[in-house]
Amino acid sequence: MGKLSRAAVTTAVAAGLLALALAPAEASTPRSADPAQLPYSSATWVGVHNAYEKAKYSYFADALDSGAGMLELDVWTNVFGRSWRVSHSNPLGNDNNCENAANPAELRTKSRNRDLGGCLSDMKAWHDAHPGHRPILIKIEMKDGFQGKNGRGPAALDALLSARLGDALFRPADLAGGSPDLDTAVRANGWPARSALAGKFVIELIPGTVEEGNPADSLWTDREYATYLRDLAAAGRLREAAAFPAVHGAAAGDPRTRYADARIRPWFVLFDGDAGTYSGGSVDTAWYDRNHYLVVMTDAHNVAPAIDGTNPTEPQARDRVGLLAGRHASVVSADWYPLPSVLATVVPRGAGQ
Repeated sequence: MGKLSRAAVTTAVAAGLLALALAPAEASTPRSADPAQLPYSSATWVGVHNAYEKAKYSYFADALDSGAGMLELDVWTNVFGRSWRVSHSNPLGNDNNCENAANPAELRTKSRNRDLGGCLSDMKAWHDAHPGHRPILIKIEMKDGFQGKNGRGPAALDALLSARLGDALFRPADLAGGSPDLDTAVRANGWPARSALAGKFVIELIPGTVEEGNPADSLWTDREYATYLRDLAAAGRLREAAAFPAVHGAAAGDPRTRYADARIRPWFVLFDGDAGTYSGGSVDTAWYDRNHYLVVMTDAHNVAPAIDGTNPTEPQARDRVGLLAGRHASVVSADWYPLPSVLATVVPRGAGQ
């Protein structure tokens, strides 16, 4: 009996030593995470640039079906056209794959080239047909900025978003909770889990190329909407807001310091810029991850070594997603619409190459 006891002890000690020897290797092996249970800000997903273009998707419903976690729209507001126009290069009218579906049965049945309201109606009809769908970031580039004097200012946009999407929106007030601003909220609590955002659209607003190139425009979309958020919160009306402004352009340090009014800086928790700049070594992208900020990295294909912007091989595209996930991207954006299996990719942020 004594010999058996000593043998058992010897075996147990050997097993323990073996376990200790193996532990470092096991600890260094990344464990897979259930994407649905990741916080929204702890995941990396894939986006499609200008998803409203007919050459990419015949109907916007097809873009929504693609599996992409981010879809981009370009919106014009100038006085030379009516309403909120969706087009890449026509500032006067609509040129897009939106059809203004009133219900799921109308998707892919009506004429296209509708305004932003029509695109939002398609989103709601698709949402109704796909309850519990993946959270989708809708990036809106305000090509020439807001036109408040002509009825197309931040409050009017919120009214349109709310009327068309309703409870399908994840709003700034949902993220803020009881915090005084968005920055305080995400630093303390992060974003909800992706599973908690199932069935939701998150609206991102960035300044447009025409707006940024207009020397007469001194109030760009980012600053105008952040100021609007600040004022709504001060009035106890933050619930009315439907979108999140983004700091546009990758830069070292905290790029919110570009805003002279420090009171609007805490209303930015979303950042958007060139993937090559973000990943080139001059920007501490881990800072964004640590603080639970979202980062949209655009033109992902141009990061060295460059790959095709539309038709890379699937391994090339997946490698690029992994590379930028490792560099703390929230969204890896390109024109990879021919690769739906890549578009549906969701991986842990910071755990890539």
